[in-house]
Amino acid sequence: MQVPAWKVWTALGTVYIVWGSTYLFIRLMVRTIPPLLGAGVRFVVAGALVCAFVALRRGFGALRFTRRQLVSATLIGVLMPAGGNGIVTLAEKQVPSGMAALLIASVPLWVAIYRIIDGQRVRRGTIAGLVLGFSGVALLLLPGGRPSGAHLAGILLVLLAASSWAGGTFLSPRVSLPADPFANTGVEMLIGGVVLCVAGLAAGEASQFDVSSFSGESIGGLLYLIFVGSIPAYFAFVWVLNHAPVSKVATYAYVNPVIAGLLGWLVLSEDVTATVLIGTAVIVASVAMIVRNESRPAAAAAASRPAVSAAARAAPERRQ
Repeated sequence: MQVPAWKVWTALGTVYIVWGSTYLFIRLMVRTIPPLLGAGVRFVVAGALVCAFVALRRGFGALRFTRRQLVSATLIGVLMPAGGNGIVTLAEKQVPSGMAALLIASVPLWVAIYRIIDGQRVRRGTIAGLVLGFSGVALLLLPGGRPSGAHLAGILLVLLAASSWAGGTFLSPRVSLPADPFANTGVEMLIGGVVLCVAGLAAGEASQFDVSSFSGESIGGLLYLIFVGSIPAYFAFVWVLNHAPVSKVATYAYVNPVIAGLLGWLVLSEDVTATVLIGTAVIVASVAMIVRNESRPAAAAAASRPAVSAAARAAPERRQ
């Protein structure tokens, strides 16, 4: 049965706007909430809610993982919710939200590099996109054109987060996970959240975790990240994955940073320098080039695997 176009675009628009806006709300959250513990609370609560949804819908048996599956879920949870989102949250203490989103848009570039390291054949268009994309990233590393508040340490943290998320993206189709994408993601969020909480405690953030000192905007940012950025947008993403072509769903990869940059400029008055504009154009063009190449039927068929978590299918290299 053909799904009405308005439903597809409503779901995809939700992914565009909500995931594009999460960088803004992370920036608001970390103003007064310790970043690692804040991110940890986000994913523990969101993961628990997703697991509760799965249990109510399909019974607790849907959350039963074998030892091998639990090890795989732990690996993905460490690489994606903890290593990807958690490090971005930490980095946004030193990097404007729009710039963080732009650097995270390099995830498809990192995935392509992992594929090359793995010995896979990569299309020439993908190679060209890699060269173009990392040229844009290099441009953003230059000290002269960075926006105010963008520190090199924070930029490097965001790139580390992108490479970590890409690592989870690359490995997810290749490890053993249950077929239910909601169960996978709920458990991965929980594990990632626990890892972030432990990291926050080890970093001494417990002394800063005083609810009475949290501002209203930071609390609002955390609530948005839990109840909008981590749940409804994810459900919309899973739905559209199953009702729209790969090439259409993959467009979020280069729409999100544009939305994030616009919101950062409008709401937080973040600087948009000429270097950032050029870097944005270069990176978005490179991601579009890679998405187009990797979304072709041959590439999509080669990348597909039977037990792929929906959270992991968020990059063009995987089936979307």
